[in-house]
Amino acid sequence: MFTSRSRGAAAILGAAVALGLTACSTGQSSASGDGKVEKVGGKISITYLQKQGDQEYFIGEAAGAKARAAKLGVDLTVVNLGNDANKTVSEVQSAIAQKSNGLIIVVPDPAVGPQVVQSAKDAKVALLTSDDQICTTGPDPTACTSSDLVPRIGFSGAQMGGEVGKRAAAEYKKAGWKAADTRIISAWKQDVTVCGDRVKAAKAAFSADGAGVKNIDVATDNTPTGAQDKVAATITANPGVKHWVVWGCNDENVQGGVTALQNAGIAPKNIIGVGLGAYLACKDWNAGKPSGMKASLFINGSDIGALAVQTMYDKLKNGKAFPAEAFAPTKMVDARTWQAAGVKCS
Repeated sequence: MFTSRSRGAAAILGAAVALGLTACSTGQSSASGDGKVEKVGGKISITYLQKQGDQEYFIGEAAGAKARAAKLGVDLTVVNLGNDANKTVSEVQSAIAQKSNGLIIVVPDPAVGPQVVQSAKDAKVALLTSDDQICTTGPDPTACTSSDLVPRIGFSGAQMGGEVGKRAAAEYKKAGWKAADTRIISAWKQDVTVCGDRVKAAKAAFSADGAGVKNIDVATDNTPTGAQDKVAATITANPGVKHWVVWGCNDENVQGGVTALQNAGIAPKNIIGVGLGAYLACKDWNAGKPSGMKASLFINGSDIGALAVQTMYDKLKNGKAFPAEAFAPTKMVDARTWQAAGVKCS
């Protein structure tokens, strides 16, 4: 969507995370030699910009960020970007104009990455991503060298996908299905790097016990309705399949896929859906009805929000370098275990 690119690619990442707003009035800040922000007056100010801020996971992330900010005495502003890449740019510029010392961002579209990085660089504002990656030098993080990725707080895509694939394989083995009449649906937004990492790892983990099962990649927009529409078309194009395994980038993809299958007359006993998030899967389990959603990897957004704010604070207050990536823990849950694991289902 965006065609602008940053100049001086090799230097952008360092500049994007460099700190130091020039002190010119009370409440602004100055940079010391070690990268710390020394407040002239007032609190450290951080803006957390999230895609899909009304999604359960990101609501939890915002809550965790706010709780940690309150504990640290940080002035935190949370902004819901929805799925609007244009809004991303304008809200970043607005946060900079309002003298935020640091920006934490979950971009709706990675193509906006270089423009966000350039804006932070020009204003000498610290930049950190959570959940999804952005590249300093181009629109596609998958084509980006590791040194040109903006530091990120999130979950390990490879680890999460591996857990999903292992659980799906265990469910498949237990079901006793034949590979010839089974298909796997891998559903995700294919320009989101972390999504690709998750799906790739799920495929690799499943292959040990699910050898011979054909996979169908389904490109979605990472929403339940988007996944449901695309999976419905996939079902139509594959008549005669008796059993289905569904995984994807998040609970939205799997829930959408499971719904499409059940709407097509596939019984829950013939569906193995393994979600990622548990915030939608738990609604099926809470209802107590048979569901194709057999398990989901619980990822706690609150943990990410808190860790992102803490990481930004440590940089701004103490000059502690950002890690390239920092990860929060995960846990596989199902209809029997989700409540004990602390999944919040609303």
